[in-house]
Amino acid sequence: MTNIRTRFAPSPTGFMHVGGIRTALFAWLLARQSNGRFVLRLEDTDKNREVEGSGEHIIQCLDLLGLNRDEGVDVGGEYSPYLQSERLDIYREWAQKLINTGRAYADPYTTQEVQKFREQAQAEKRPFLYRNHRPESAEQVTTWDGSTPLRFKSEPKEYNWHDEVMGDLHSGPEVIDDFILIKSDGYPTYNFAHIVDDYLMKISHVIRGQEFLSSMPNYLNLYEALSIEHPAFATMPHIMNEQGNKKLGKRDGAKDLLDYAREGFLPETLLSFIATLGWNDGTEQEVFTRDELIEKFSLDRVQHSGARFDEKRLLWMNGQFIRQLSADDLWDRVADFWPDTANTADHEFKQRVLSLAQDRLKTLCDLPTLTSYFFAEPEPNWQMISDNKQLGKLDHARHIELLGLAKTVLETTDFSADALQESLNNLLEQTGEKPGTLFSLIRFAITWAPFSPALPETMEVLGREHTLQRLQKAIDS
Repeated sequence: MTNIRTRFAPSPTGFMHVGGIRTALFAWLLARQSNGRFVLRLEDTDKNREVEGSGEHIIQCLDLLGLNRDEGVDVGGEYSPYLQSERLDIYREWAQKLINTGRAYADPYTTQEVQKFREQAQAEKRPFLYRNHRPESAEQVTTWDGSTPLRFKSEPKEYNWHDEVMGDLHSGPEVIDDFILIKSDGYPTYNFAHIVDDYLMKISHVIRGQEFLSSMPNYLNLYEALSIEHPAFATMPHIMNEQGNKKLGKRDGAKDLLDYAREGFLPETLLSFIATLGWNDGTEQEVFTRDELIEKFSLDRVQHSGARFDEKRLLWMNGQFIRQLSADDLWDRVADFWPDTANTADHEFKQRVLSLAQDRLKTLCDLPTLTSYFFAEPEPNWQMISDNKQLGKLDHARHIELLGLAKTVLETTDFSADALQESLNNLLEQTGEKPGTLFSLIRFAITWAPFSPALPETMEVLGREHTLQRLQKAIDS
């Protein structure tokens, strides 16, 4: 592939969800693997829905995943400006071309009048088409003063086109209609502006969500009216909820991309996870590095059906990436995730604790739960033991007896992980208890935490004094 130019063109209307960032990622991958250009354009023509700060937020999300731009609102480029609200003169110029060729006209109807047309069509149980109410003035218009919307004068026909993901598609003339090109406030609609911009910016591939598929016949009609060639199209399937029965939404737990970062998900996890929502390389591989994605990505491996958002898979994948981090890299990344009680701990001790916790971390936010008892004395919570499936079968007297035996054995044990493991194994033989029972009881008594790293290593880092003190405290409580 040569001269590949892709774009990400979101509207700054709120948070960046996984569907939007997946579109950006696929466009970026296609450009990177072909030495092409990736462009960021902001389509800010719907001023009623625009949210202040959204443009900066979009850039932060792209930066989080390392999706650098070759051209765009934040880096400039030869096709500037890349903000649609700064391109209004360009849209009026192209609108005039349509007026001159008889393919656009001033819309004389009020919103209320159009609504009545809709209600009439509904009452007659037929689809509403604006072109059925096209005014007679549409035949004579040569100028447009901007006080009313400007509409496209469609020429309904059949279309056959190819989609890089969906394959060969077809539509009939009944779906083509007269749509608004420029609103009365002077701003163009998406349906008009993106076609002009993609052409002028020499975009070769338009990658976008499935919700735009129904509008393709109208877009093709407009390309013909403007006498311009259209780019290649690649339609992304929806991202579905965890049950796979509807499109993922806020009610299903869909979050802003930056929220995932705040919750301790690594950028490389998010990159790999989002890339594999609806795409695979044809192998069993599930976790991909950035370089592997650039090498292996292809539009023909994007699936047609919706991709299920599986948060358990996301957590699993994040754990995989965390375990691959070097000690120094992990140290830098957890700077904002330590429990407050760790603030006064020395650097060496915190590094030992972090090394111990690394294999158990699913997100960086798990760090306080997995480590807080290293930095502050936990309070006994016997309810945790009562609620444990195995420990709940033993009475309290047996709990105390086992903890007393453990304390006695550990008092004379060298506090290295290997020696501690040997003593614990001997204690198993002495008590006749199962590992899941005895080791869980001791772990609760010294951590009072729902999760912790391996018991011998935990005791080694805690040290003899703290371990024995906590066992005694549990016995006395």
